Amino acid sequence: MSKVNAEATTMLPLLKKKLAFLSGGKDRRSGLILTIPLSSDQTSMEELSATLDYLLSIPSVKCKARGFTVIVDGRKSQWNIVKTVVLMLQNVIPAEVSLVCVVKPDEFWDKKVTHFCFWKEKDRLGFEVILVSANKLTRYIEPCQLTDDFGGSLDYDHNDWLNKRLVFEKFTRESTSLLDELSIINDSDKSSTVDKEKSADLALLPSFDPETVLQTGHELLSELQQRRFNGTEGGGQGGPAWCPMDEELLAQPQVMKLLDSLREQYTRYQELCRQRNKRTQLDEIHAKVMQVVTWLQGPGSELLKTQQAIGDSMRAAQTLQQKHEEIESQHSEWFAVYVELNQQIAALLSAGEEEEVVELKALQQQLSDVCYQQAAQLECRQNILQAAQGFHTTTQELSQLLDGLLGMLCADVAPADGASIQQNLKLLEEKLQTVEAGLTSLRQKGAQLMEQMCTQAPWPLEETESPAGEQQDNVQHIQGVMEEMQLRKQRCEDMVDVRRLKMLQMVQLFKCEEDALQSVEWLGELLDALLKTHVRLGDESQETTTMLDKHRKFVDVAQSTYDYGRQLLQATVVLCQSLRCTTRSSGDTLPRLNRIWKQFSVCAEERQQRLELALNFHTAAERVLQQECVDSESLDEVDSSGKTLLDRLNMPVIFPDGTEQYFGSPSDTAAAAECVRERLLLVEERRLQLQELGLHNEEEEDEEEEHVLNGQEARLDVIGEELSEKEDQDEEEEEAAGQQDEDLERATQDC
Repeated sequence: MSKVNAEATTMLPLLKKKLAFLSGGKDRRSGLILTIPLSSDQTSMEELSATLDYLLSIPSVKCKARGFTVIVDGRKSQWNIVKTVVLMLQNVIPAEVSLVCVVKPDEFWDKKVTHFCFWKEKDRLGFEVILVSANKLTRYIEPCQLTDDFGGSLDYDHNDWLNKRLVFEKFTRESTSLLDELSIINDSDKSSTVDKEKSADLALLPSFDPETVLQTGHELLSELQQRRFNGTEGGGQGGPAWCPMDEELLAQPQVMKLLDSLREQYTRYQELCRQRNKRTQLDEIHAKVMQVVTWLQGPGSELLKTQQAIGDSMRAAQTLQQKHEEIESQHSEWFAVYVELNQQIAALLSAGEEEEVVELKALQQQLSDVCYQQAAQLECRQNILQAAQGFHTTTQELSQLLDGLLGMLCADVAPADGASIQQNLKLLEEKLQTVEAGLTSLRQKGAQLMEQMCTQAPWPLEETESPAGEQQDNVQHIQGVMEEMQLRKQRCEDMVDVRRLKMLQMVQLFKCEEDALQSVEWLGELLDALLKTHVRLGDESQETTTMLDKHRKFVDVAQSTYDYGRQLLQATVVLCQSLRCTTRSSGDTLPRLNRIWKQFSVCAEERQQRLELALNFHTAAERVLQQECVDSESLDEVDSSGKTLLDRLNMPVIFPDGTEQYFGSPSDTAAAAECVRERLLLVEERRLQLQELGLHNEEEEDEEEEHVLNGQEARLDVIGEELSEKEDQDEEEEEAAGQQDEDLERATQDC
């Protein structure tokens, strides 16, 4: 088989020439038909002989025993070539040839020569040679067993046959080689020595992929079973379906036998590989588990034990955090290996044997214990570092708050007004509250950090304890920081108390200054109101008395305002002395207050004198006007006081600084003077009435007598008028009666 395979590989170009072929057709004796198509070109006998040797090696011995019918197609060739081919058959396959059919061309060769030569060589050749035309070839062979070149119906594709043949030979070659290798590999598993196991492991991989070879064999077998190996679907018209690679060529049984053997060996090989892989996997898992455990208990634990510090600042804590992250990164790689190993162990536990299960569970338990222990240490260290960062961050923030508060306390207080002082005081209180909250947060985070450090997980697998000295130093550092912050906060509180008292005094100072200025403004407003609106003197004594009372109250209000301003200014002086600062009101507000008060006092005195003059005038005038008997001296006295009052209304108020100011507007002054003049006019009328009083009495007596006479005359006139009216009424009644009589007569005449 190997020789044939080697020849098939080397003869591929020669077989492509189609010098001879087995079409798959059979003669009437079930012998195979070998066709030699001669061409017009010179045919190489060596190539033809090699092709025939290859083709005749394909059929089985049983098939060869039936003999071959050889069709030599000489229609395109010369007789001497045909003769050479026929003689060559005697040398190549003398025993297998039963009949040689030489297909002659239409222009036949010399009959005598050909007939004589074949008959002469018949006994020596050992087979019968006949000359026949293509259309008479069916006398010896059924048409369904002939190709279309000879008028038959048998389909044959030489290229397809050649490709399938190469596939068959490749499968045969690869499967045979693979079977040998698998047999050696499977048998090598029986050896128990280490060297043989190693050598078997080295030869565990075959030269060919069994899956690929099996797939090729199944595809080839499917082709054979479908009778498509030689490109034919059936035996043609009038005959049964037949394939040259079936029973006669032993292709299908040979492929099936190779596939069965290959599957058997491959199954054994898979089981062997599975066992070896399982053992190898167990060894690898054990080695990896020990590697993980060794690193975690060795270098990994040492890395963590060397990291006990918490740092003394935020930057130091961040550096320690970066270092811890590097350690975590290194552990993460081993934890990833742990996860992968755990998955592999779980997969093996589901399909492992009892001994393997015990071993795997022990490995899994050991690996889990070590990994969880190390993970707990990492988490504890991470929590401590996070708490340390929070503690240092809060410490830094609190220190900055204290620095800001101290800077605010050390700065000079020079606000512009009381509102700004109140704002600064509020800001100071807020900063103090923020510091208090920051110190409370620092205490909480410090206690949390010390608690985490004291409750750190122990190292059960370590012979020596963790260094307690460094941990104690950390605790002392935390306590020292909190005590220092407490002292700084206490100092700031004391300074805040002093600053608060000073700022409250300054608020009071500004308030006094503002109120003093307000009192000056109020007093100025009172002065302005006194000059502009307090002009009227009243129309009678009662009204003037009321106005005088209101004026006194008005003056009392101004006096209270002035006294209040004086008190505020005195308080301002005291506060300035306490605060050791100069007041702006001592040289400005007090002179203004005194100046306005003096002006107001002058105006108020002038107003009171005018009201008193007006009251005296109205009282005297009312007495003169109400009394029946008044002497001329009283009248003269009223007239004199009225004129004095009028003269006083037209006079301005002279302030201490020499300036002058009139009460109200000219129209208001004129209105007040008009009221006085009206009273004076009434008094003058009263004077005239008293002078005419004597003459008036005599005239009254004469008037009474005349009135009596006039009354009698008037009564007589009334009586005369009544009589006239009566006469007129009687005349009208008579006229009416006469008219009625005339109307009656007229009516009678008409009838």
